Amino acid sequence: MAENEVRSVAELVKLCEAGAHVVACGFLGDEAVFATGEGEIAFVSGKKVGAHPNGGILEAICDGGRMITCGDDGRVVATDAEGRTEILAEVKGKWIDHVALGPDGMIAWSAGKTAYVKTKKGERSLDVATTVGGLAFAPKGFRLAVAHYNGVSLWFPNSDAKPDVLEWKGSHLGVLWSVDGKFLITTMQEPAMHGWRLADNKHMRMSGYPMRVRSMSFSHDGKLLATSGAESIILWPFGTKDGPMGKDPGMLAPAREGSRVTCVACHPEKEAVAVGYSDGMVMMARISDAAEILIRGPEGGEVTALAWRKDGAALAYGTDEGKAGVLNP
Repeated sequence: MAENEVRSVAELVKLCEAGAHVVACGFLGDEAVFATGEGEIAFVSGKKVGAHPNGGILEAICDGGRMITCGDDGRVVATDAEGRTEILAEVKGKWIDHVALGPDGMIAWSAGKTAYVKTKKGERSLDVATTVGGLAFAPKGFRLAVAHYNGVSLWFPNSDAKPDVLEWKGSHLGVLWSVDGKFLITTMQEPAMHGWRLADNKHMRMSGYPMRVRSMSFSHDGKLLATSGAESIILWPFGTKDGPMGKDPGMLAPAREGSRVTCVACHPEKEAVAVGYSDGMVMMARISDAAEILIRGPEGGEVTALAWRKDGAALAYGTDEGKAGVLNP
């Protein structure tokens, strides 16, 4: 699509200098915040908080009230809207690679081959055979998916029972539950994804990507899974009991020549996807008719983070060069 055919709202974006590679972004209340590889939380207002003053942030997740970060300083830290920080966990001498938020404020994190969960009753841990590649809580109940080499362990932290293991050869990294909790999907080290239908553990091979998938997001109704890893957004159908089994994915918002999709975030209420590209461009694409809105031009710096405010009225983005912004028309 030619540029003059795309509506632009770039002039409505409030720009922010995050100062370093943006690992993740989110909203604390109404304000956009950006977690950086230099250990800081940068607020769009200009305030910066040293959440990890002795290290870098490796992963972050935001629930609207706190930005939870983990880093190579061996700490899990919560930062609130006032800029106050609290150390939630510490593993001395190790990097904490992954973090996840669960029901009732529960938090999971991992260091090496061990996954930890902190509940109101205390802390539990699970050792797996290889380094943890990703963590995700189920949408209902208290169950944690722990991705690792050759599969995923499904663990009930409140139970002494051994976790169920979903097996598939290869290195499993990011992990995500479907909105209804009936499917589990992982990104892999190679350019592919894998999934399981949990009712019968039937496999879903989701391949054909030219590049490794680093970002995935379910539509608000759970019927579509948007992913990066190609020159367009790849949309997998999840609207039936078989999910994407036997079906081809759709494509949306093709990149400019020489660019690729690096980050996706589905709107929390509407049939639309925010998408970031390797050339720095940020767009919003409507699923029904593929209409596109330009939010940031191809100004350089790979887009590494996207997040909608919970009400869907604002969108934040960040790049690997520390450029960031928030669309709040």
